[in-house]
Amino acid sequence: MNTLLNLLLTNPTILGVGAAILAAFGWGVRQRLAGERAERARQAATEAEAREVADQVQNDIGALPAATARKELKSWARD
Repeated sequence: MNTLLNLLLTNPTILGVGAAILAAFGWGVRQRLAGERAERARQAATEAEAREVADQVQNDIGALPAATARKELKSWARD
């Protein structure tokens, strides 16, 4: 057992292959995390844009007189 362990830890080829496997795994994890961050940023930008449009609509409706607002909104209501 000791001889096998000694062979694995002192053989540069085996160490190189092991290091390459670990590096590939680490790179994959890093790419996955970068993709998650990019998706969160994209969703946040979309939500901010939607919130901006909603605020603009709310401000436009608030600026209208009550009778005009009711008339405009009536066309959007379902009967």
